[in-house]
Amino acid sequence: MEEYQNPQNRNLFSNVQRPLPNATTVLVLGILSIVVCFVCGIVALIMSSGDKRLYEQNPELYTTSSYDLLRAGRICSIISLCLLGIGIIIWVFVMVFVVSTAVWR
Repeated sequence: MEEYQNPQNRNLFSNVQRPLPNATTVLVLGILSIVVCFVCGIVALIMSSGDKRLYEQNPELYTTSSYDLLRAGRICSIISLCLLGIGIIIWVFVMVFVVSTAVWR
């Protein structure tokens, strides 16, 4: 029990890098946002902002691979939201076209 209380032994474990808490979750939500629905993309962007802030404050505490997962999830989320925006623009153009070509009697 004394080994764990020794400050020298505590320093052995302080240099261990750990993954970001929500990196995998953000990646899964980012992929789901492209495939299923854009709401997952919004949630992933919100979750990733906190983890990105954590990594930028202390990059030596976290693994770079988890940061890469976080970035990939953010990119997928942004892509899904851009696709949503393009879809809405196309839908508006189609509705305007349909209304403008309709025969009014």
